[in-house]
Parts: sequence; structure tokens; C-alpha cells
Amino acid sequence: MPLQCGIIGLPNVGKSTIFNALTASAVPAENYPFCTVDPNVGMVPLPDPRLEKITSFFRPEKIIPTTVEFVDIAGLVKGASEGEGLGNRFLGQIRQVAAIIHVVRCFEDQNISHVEGSLDPVRDAELIETELLMKDLETIERKVEKAAKEAKSGDKQHKTELNLLTRLSEHCNAGKMARTFDCTSEEVLIIKQLHLLTRKRILYVANVDEEEITATQRSEQTQVLFDFAEKENNIAIRLCGKLEQELAILDSTEQAEYLREYHLPEIGLHKLIHAAYSLLNLETFFTGSPKEVRAWTVTEGTTAPKAAGEIHTDFERGFIKAEVYQYNDMLQYSSETALRDAGKIRMEGRNYVVQDGDIIFFKFNV
Repeated sequence: MPLQCGIIGLPNVGKSTIFNALTASAVPAENYPFCTVDPNVGMVPLPDPRLEKITSFFRPEKIIPTTVEFVDIAGLVKGASEGEGLGNRFLGQIRQVAAIIHVVRCFEDQNISHVEGSLDPVRDAELIETELLMKDLETIERKVEKAAKEAKSGDKQHKTELNLLTRLSEHCNAGKMARTFDCTSEEVLIIKQLHLLTRKRILYVANVDEEEITATQRSEQTQVLFDFAEKENNIAIRLCGKLEQELAILDSTEQAEYLREYHLPEIGLHKLIHAAYSLLNLETFFTGSPKEVRAWTVTEGTTAPKAAGEIHTDFERGFIKAEVYQYNDMLQYSSETALRDAGKIRMEGRNYVVQDGDIIFFKFNV
């Protein structure tokens, strides 16, 4: 499954412009609310220079990078949790994504209207989070009512669940996000079933103008958003939506010249994906053969059988062992035979924790 990120924000903050830049698409990006009604979806390969080197090593028939799916969700407004601006429909779309990319406008432009009438990045970010929290409270209260009825039977499990949901309700009613709720690993499994919006990690994208993106210092408006993100234990980055959309239509040579002109180290797509991976503690391992080289995404701490399951459930079910070597070792040797002779290929069992850059051959029997 690809990493799925939902792009949200108030109307007219540059969501669709940034979506177009990330996915090289051309969805409408107009100066009025609800320009995006149905979610636009774009799939892009994860930029990873290691894949090219691994391809040179194996010379495969096919190369399959891991992918990231971006979902451009229509602008949310105050009252979305109560259905304002088709809010219920849009909030439902957010439930399906792994991470939220929250675009916040951080530049002044008299030609682009602001749905709240003025520029205030933290207010705008908090407005959206309040709507997410209100929707979660609605979900939690329904579950509390159901659990209370079931607990009357005297069943210990139902009583435990009611206690958990009551604590969670009190936490969220105090204005706190579900992701900050303190609970055990067993309780997390119950809470996950609620698909709460405020349990998702958020990557804030400060949409700035061309003048700021080339500056070494953040503007005051942008800095307060970065401080807010850090306080929330999330991440913020700066992008210039207008500039990124111009970059998206250029070839690689022209892009490189454009980036040099603006003194930017990389295009926004790469910057955003790397930030999203960091936010979600994701890493990449590879499989390789003359037939196919492929990149796979897993969460940090994933064991070898679970990683095998990303390829096929049979691989996990019948896991025997994994032959593993590291990308950096591959760079030093001309073949797997040379790696094996040098003792660089290891046999790992069920408890092995996959590392970023591992190249793995799984052995299984079903």
C-alpha cells in the first residue's frame, strides 16, 4: 500500500496549486471557496537516488519505486464538523489517509481573498484542528453511549472499554487532540478502530511567496506557524506553491537551473515527502533480482516477517529467514557473490528489525 497523505486547509490557501505541483497535474485552482469538490488523487514515485544505484547492480527487467498518494481534499471552513461547506463529506475523506498535509497561507496578496478576512496562520491552523476535534468528539460520544449500554450486562471487557472511552472523551473535551492521549498499547488497538482525525500526525506546509522562499530567515508569520507545529509535536516546512507549480512543468535540466537561480536545494515534492517520512517514522528497504528491483516502505521497528508481509501475506505466514545486506555494502562490491565472499550477506531470523537501506531476499515456505 502506498503512503497516503491528505492535503487540507482553508479555501484559497494554495492547496490545489501545491497538489498540482506535487503531482504534475492540472486540477482547477481558483480564487473562490470549494473549487475542489470531489477529492483529486495523484500518485507519485518516492524520489530515492539509491534506487538508480541498485538498478545498476542488478540490471533488472523492471524497476518499481515505492509511491506516495496525495489526496487534495476540498477546503474546510468554520462549522465543517456540523456540515458547513459540505464539511461532513470532506471530513470523512480525511479518515482514509495516513497523514495530514495542512497547507497554511503565510503571504499577503490583495488579489487573493481570505475566507477569514485576514492573514493569521496560527488562527487558521487552530480553526481546522478545532473542526477535526469536534468531529472526533461526535464519534467518541456515539461510542460512549453504545459502550454504556453494553457495560450494563456486567461484562468485564465492555466495562473496560467504557472506562477507556470516557477517559478519552474527557481528554478531547478539554480541547486536546486524540494523539496526545496517554494510553497503553492494548488501549491503542481499541482507539485505532475509531479512526479519529486528531490521532493523525500533521505536516504543516507554510505556503510562502517567492521573496520569502529565497530568504534564509523565516518571516514572522511563518515562524509562528513553525513554533505552533513544534508545540503540537508535528513538523512544518516552507514551500512556495506558485514557484513549485512553475517548476513542475520543466524537465530535469531546466528544474536544476531554476533551483540554482532561487538558491533552493531541492524541489518541494522531495522536501515534502522526506518530511512526511520523518513525521511518520517510515523507512525504505529494497528487493532485487535480474527480473525486478523494487522499493518498499515500512515503519521503523518493523520485523523481517512483517516486512515480508508487505510483499505478500504468504511471505509472512511461511517466513523462514531473510538474506540481508546493506545498500552501502552493495556500493563496494560488483556482485552478490562478491558480497557473500566478503561476509556481507547475513542470515536473519524472525526477530530481525529491518533497517533503512536493507536489500533483502526472503525465504519462505507455505
